[in-house]
Amino acid sequence: MVQQKYVGVIGAAECGVDVVALAEEVGNVVAKSGSVLVCGGRSGVMEAAAKGARDAGGIAIGILPGDDPRSGNSYINFGIATGMGDARNVIIARTCDVLVAVTGSYGTLSEIGLAMKMGKPVIGLKTWSCIDYCGQPAALHAAEDVADVEEILNKLLNNNE
Repeated sequence: MVQQKYVGVIGAAECGVDVVALAEEVGNVVAKSGSVLVCGGRSGVMEAAAKGARDAGGIAIGILPGDDPRSGNSYINFGIATGMGDARNVIIARTCDVLVAVTGSYGTLSEIGLAMKMGKPVIGLKTWSCIDYCGQPAALHAAEDVADVEEILNKLLNNNE
C-alpha cells in the first residue's frame, strides 16, 4: 500500500496578488506530486494554495483555529476545527511530511520553527531566513521560484535529500 504524503503550505493570511499567484502555483505543485495539501484553512496564502491544489484535482485540508469545521475558505475539502487559535500551528507542523513556506508573518515563522524542531523539512519561498544560535544558517531548503519548490519537494518526498 502506498503511504499518502501530506505537504503543508504555510504563509500569511494577508498578502498581495503576487504572493497569491505564487501560493496558487505551489498548491498546484503539491497536488501534482500526489500529496494532500495541509494549511491553516483561512485566507491569503492558505486560500490560494488550496485553490491551486483543487484546480489540479488535489485535496486540501484546513486545520482551522476556531470551532466550526465549515469556517475555512471555499477551496478546503476537509476542515478540522481545533478551537486552538494559533496553537493549531503545532498540528499543521506535526501532520505534514514536508512544509513549504510562501512569504509569511510571525505565524509562519512559528510553523517553520515547530517543523524544524520536529525534524520536518521546510522549503522556503520568499520567506524568513533562519540563523541558529551559533550564527549558522538553519537547514531551510531555499527555493528561488516555484520550479525550485517543485524540484526540492519531489526530492524530499522521494527521500532523496
